[in-house]
Amino acid sequence: MRYIFILFILFSVGEFYVSAQDTKSDSVKVAYERADTVRSRIGSFISHQTDALVGSVFGASRQLSNADSIINRFDALPSFGIYKDNYIVVGTNLFEKPTNLNSDAKFQVSIRHKLTNSTLPFKTYVFLTYTQKAFWNVFQKSFPFRDLNYNPTVGLGRALVRHNRFLGTMTLQFEHESNGKDEEDSRSWNKVSFGTHFTLNDRWTMHAKAWIPIVDGGNNKDIVKYSGWGMWGMDYSSPKKKYNFGFLMTKRGGRNLNANITANFAVRLFNDDNQFLFLEYYNGYGESMLDYKQFRQRLRLGIVIKPDFISLY
Repeated sequence: MRYIFILFILFSVGEFYVSAQDTKSDSVKVAYERADTVRSRIGSFISHQTDALVGSVFGASRQLSNADSIINRFDALPSFGIYKDNYIVVGTNLFEKPTNLNSDAKFQVSIRHKLTNSTLPFKTYVFLTYTQKAFWNVFQKSFPFRDLNYNPTVGLGRALVRHNRFLGTMTLQFEHESNGKDEEDSRSWNKVSFGTHFTLNDRWTMHAKAWIPIVDGGNNKDIVKYSGWGMWGMDYSSPKKKYNFGFLMTKRGGRNLNANITANFAVRLFNDDNQFLFLEYYNGYGESMLDYKQFRQRLRLGIVIKPDFISLY
């Protein structure tokens, strides 16, 4: 009889344990279901807020509402093409009497080469770019070049898309910039830069870039103080891109609001080509690598050839 009583006790304990485990399992299941519901609501809220933010910042555009076609058009473009503005301008310092010492010509040649199409994961591109900027003393005897700045880069680019609306691009680049001179005139530095380019609507674009400087030039250890660590700008194009206005602000080193300012205005010369009459204003330091500590407030006029399609980097 005693053994039967012990078996009864063990059986009762086992039943209680199993029941407790089932109850615990049900509780865990309910907790998981509640967590999934909370996550779903949070995800829906974030998605709704993101759509609201995108809708308030990025205007409606028939041209930009088919992101797949834009990416396909970019894939179909020749691998080699224009990267930044290609221009030649001539001018002098503002509020000073023009002389052969404070007047010059400046030109820029900027090209890119697309190494891949949108076949990499996340439709990422690999690309090379090369930009060369020259400061040319055309008003001095023998027309010497004051400084040449070389800027090759390698990078990754990716289109930003939401609900098939092309929003812009983001890039990650390794950049080198130097002036090719030696001894005391040598200037060079490297950057790991992260950039974004937002196409707000058919007329307005906004772009920004920040970089981690790697200064290897012994004669320009303080170049970040003058040439900055990041930039922000906006561009406006009129209907049919007859007129274009651009503004760029490069934040110099320090905690105050000092910045180098570049503003330009372009007017298309002929309807069937990509050449513009170009007016550029520069105010600040760091325009030339050789004279990066020299302040300039210079106005120049010339001709520019602009990229003729949305760049994915």
